[in-house]
Amino acid sequence: MTQDQPVKPSDHALGPLPEHVDVLVVGAGISGIGAAYHLTTQRPGSSFVVLEAQESFGGTWHTHRYPGVRSDSDLHTFGYRFKPWTGKPIGTGPEIIDYLGEVIEENGLGRHIRYGHRIIAAHWSSVTNLWTVEAQRGADAERCRFTCSFLWMCQGYYRHAGPYTPDWPGKEDFRGPIVHPQIWPAALDVGGKRVTVIGSGATAATLVPALAARGAHVTLLQRSPSYYFTGRNANELADTLRELKVDETWIHEIVRRKLLHDQALFNQRCLDEPDKVREELIAATRAFLPAGYDVARHFTPRYRPWRQRLCVIPDGDLLRAVARGQVTMVTDEIERFTPNGIRVKAGEEIHADIVVTATGFHLSVLGDIEFAIDGEPLVLADTVTYRGMMFTGVPNMAWVFGYFRSSWTLRADLVADFVCRLLGHMEARGARRVQLALRPEDAGMSLLDWIDPEDFNPGYLLRDLHRLPRRGTKREWQHTQDYWREKDEFPAIDLDGEEFIYA
Repeated sequence: MTQDQPVKPSDHALGPLPEHVDVLVVGAGISGIGAAYHLTTQRPGSSFVVLEAQESFGGTWHTHRYPGVRSDSDLHTFGYRFKPWTGKPIGTGPEIIDYLGEVIEENGLGRHIRYGHRIIAAHWSSVTNLWTVEAQRGADAERCRFTCSFLWMCQGYYRHAGPYTPDWPGKEDFRGPIVHPQIWPAALDVGGKRVTVIGSGATAATLVPALAARGAHVTLLQRSPSYYFTGRNANELADTLRELKVDETWIHEIVRRKLLHDQALFNQRCLDEPDKVREELIAATRAFLPAGYDVARHFTPRYRPWRQRLCVIPDGDLLRAVARGQVTMVTDEIERFTPNGIRVKAGEEIHADIVVTATGFHLSVLGDIEFAIDGEPLVLADTVTYRGMMFTGVPNMAWVFGYFRSSWTLRADLVADFVCRLLGHMEARGARRVQLALRPEDAGMSLLDWIDPEDFNPGYLLRDLHRLPRRGTKREWQHTQDYWREKDEFPAIDLDGEEFIYA
């Protein structure tokens, strides 16, 4: 393919000419809806479309329908900065969907969203300075095309179509159903059943007490324990301000600032005094459990706090279910499945009618879309990340990947501000193309894995780290987890810096 061919030769068979927009947003989850809002308010003259593969909005919250599904971040910071959250800090999946629906309705965003559009390819041409995006829509996978001047990737971070389940020996021997929470059967009845949930992350911590409440006896089988936050599902400051009849917009801003202040202090303590934080978290867990319970085995992680995501269990619901005898904890590795359950390496057989594999997901690297730049396939691992939102050598594209230790949406809002400012700057310069490049001063800079595994190392990242872009040793070339610095750094980015190449 030559540079004057922005689409494949086979594209002549795809039908009508492509629809053109200034900005194409990929995904109608929390990031994509936020992008649409910011384009509407900050770039009112821009044409844009949001392409969503699923049949409705919500992303994660549309896909995940398992019992008890809820946020593991407080909604005062997980919600948008422009839309007050008025419910409990930890919201249920349906409550979050309702909130996102209100954002769409209140801001007239629905007319921009095209559901049932699965993007399969995106090709950039430096001749036309356009992306050509090829999608399949509807049940018959009809082909359609779009061109856009700027591509905004808001597809989320995991593959919705296929969850991650390890290939344990003997799975085919088990007589009952094996279910992944990401694909939860609506008709599954757990009442009176023995259910074994494999996993120790946020999904397991959410699912287990919900299954127990539905009448199942649950065994939580974990290879190693996680840390838990066990506080009340309430915010005293918000409740007090409401008693004083303070406007919800003010409450939202005040509570967000207080929460972010407290989170910054806690995150720093995890680095400065990890042993003390560890003791505090484990003591809070122990307080819910019967005297003599083996906390050392089942609730004492092997890693320091925040090396993996902390699990929020509001009002200690998981631990209360353990204390009531509705949930049995088993900390061991799986040897094999048996017809009646699972045998662990210590020799015990856990009898089960249903097995739930809360074992995580596959990382979605740029939505698993086939990308090409001037006819050459894009290998993301050959690029260097620019502040975790653009990539060297990839023109006119931004990527939203949120925070691990803070709410995802905080970063989605910061990236949106940056993209809208960048689009305005390009317009003012008369530029049709922008891409990032290492500066002369960056020559010889070491290039490392996208994230430092010693700092944060969940399985879904480690499994696909080789597919992600590289990072440098300077902050500009890193995806940091530091909202408290980035909230000041992003607005101050010099868009005429040497790293920005315009044409």
